[in-house]
Amino acid sequence: MKLRSKAAALLLLALVTLLLALLTLRTGRAEPPALLARPASAPQRHPAPAPARLPGQGAQRRRPPRPRPRAGRRGAASLEKLARRPGEPRSFHAVLPPKLWIHLAVVACGNRLEETLVMLKSAVLFSHRKMQFHIFTEESLKPEFDKQLRQWPDSYTKKFEHRIYPITFSVGNPQEWKKLFKPCAAQRLFLPMILKDVDSLLYVDTDVLFLRPVDDIWKLLRQFNSTQLAAMAPEHEIPKIGWYSRFAQHPFYGSSGINSGVMLMNLTRIRSAQFKNSMIPTGLAWEDMLYLLYQKYKSAITWGDQDLLNIIFYFNPECLYVFPCQWNYRPDHCMYGSNCKEAELEGVSVLHGNRGVYHDDKQPTFKALYEAIRDFPFQDNLFQSMYYPLQLKFLETVHTLCGRISQVFLKQIEKTMKRTYEKHVIIHVGPNQMH
Repeated sequence: MKLRSKAAALLLLALVTLLLALLTLRTGRAEPPALLARPASAPQRHPAPAPARLPGQGAQRRRPPRPRPRAGRRGAASLEKLARRPGEPRSFHAVLPPKLWIHLAVVACGNRLEETLVMLKSAVLFSHRKMQFHIFTEESLKPEFDKQLRQWPDSYTKKFEHRIYPITFSVGNPQEWKKLFKPCAAQRLFLPMILKDVDSLLYVDTDVLFLRPVDDIWKLLRQFNSTQLAAMAPEHEIPKIGWYSRFAQHPFYGSSGINSGVMLMNLTRIRSAQFKNSMIPTGLAWEDMLYLLYQKYKSAITWGDQDLLNIIFYFNPECLYVFPCQWNYRPDHCMYGSNCKEAELEGVSVLHGNRGVYHDDKQPTFKALYEAIRDFPFQDNLFQSMYYPLQLKFLETVHTLCGRISQVFLKQIEKTMKRTYEKHVIIHVGPNQMH
């Protein structure tokens, strides 16, 4: 920004210029108010050695009028975006076609109510586009989910819509599926059949936290090639110490397997694909394959639905897009020493607190992040009420290996705050004055 490089003596002149530019944008006129214009007959003062004159000083130096940005044009959308506070939706969310919304799904059973609400809160805190939440849960939790979400401030509830679904399994024994690994976790396998009108979907476990806009991981859908229909992160970055490479009794993807806690899906492609498998020589549709696969491998699987996904993509590796570990960052990435290079470079984008680390003291860095988002007042300042308290909390975690690299947990939050600050500055001085 050139204003920072100006001499202190020109600061007042620059501020007046910026104020006039803002007034021009708001009124749609290219000229400043008449009381500031100099009559043509008035003697001209010799200007200070500034790079530009005030608008209206000398008729020969007037610029052609700039048209005011109209609704729907890129300029208007940009101004609306820049004016938005961290928790405020853009006003055109209401008219954004539903097909452009981000679809986020989660399955919550048992005591996962609070965890799920904190995850959804992290999504709306940092995201820009409107979202549709698909919440799959038990009958006993439905009223509480609905009540809690409707109590959030209007500036946040306008950023999303939510729908609550019962737990259902279209093939096989429902009770058997429900008890596979964690309660209800196998529900994610049936999302392509249940959400028939949804084209693409981001599924996350309840113990996930977004540390940057959900928009950014949603953009990874554009990276899919013509055969890819799902995206996940590796289970481990170092195969020789990974679980699958050492203990798995069934086929798994790649050299270290994949983790299904954060899963991006093109549901349209999944519904139409025929999958290679170890049961019949021809391909099977997704729904037809699930129960047959489970029946064949149920005595060998440990991690339930995640193991089944590993088996599926072992036989269909061309269907999987593997995204970096920063999008599914777990305690394994730091508790034995830092082994997620992408997070070291760019920061953690999506935090996955598996093994219950949000609720015990084994990994206090993860717990501190969870509690900071849980306790953050919606309308407060991110720096004062989240970032600064987190820095203090992290000072108490340096005795752990994860705590010694606390900067990787803060990088994306820092970037979000920086973007928010820059947007406030730009809208107040006017985008046409920024260089």
